Amino acid sequence: MYRRPLVFVTGLTLGDYLLWGWASGGSHGALVLISGLTLPPLAVAWLWACACACARLLARATERRERPRAGAGRAVLGGRARMRRARARAGAATRVQLEERSGAGAPSGRSPRKLAA
Repeated sequence: MYRRPLVFVTGLTLGDYLLWGWASGGSHGALVLISGLTLPPLAVAWLWACACACARLLARATERRERPRAGAGRAVLGGRARMRRARARAGAATRVQLEERSGAGAPSGRSPRKLAA
């Protein structure tokens, strides 16, 4: 995956717009048609990439305000370290839930909820 999608989509959109403008000024009917048909979807993709970039910047700005100050020799974890720790906790919780559902440790595959008659 490309690391900077906004730059990539901006380049594609600008290039397509310049090609469309150049082709419409001359007698290049096929290029006008092709670049004219691809320009609106690229413009929508560019707007979407801009919206995502703005949302990402806003999220980073609010995250920095809410982050506690490092004090008393305690290091503040970075974003990736926090995500790894949260995923590890979620994975451990999921494994425990799956073991409980499958009845791991129940004698002879019987459910501990059933009563013997």
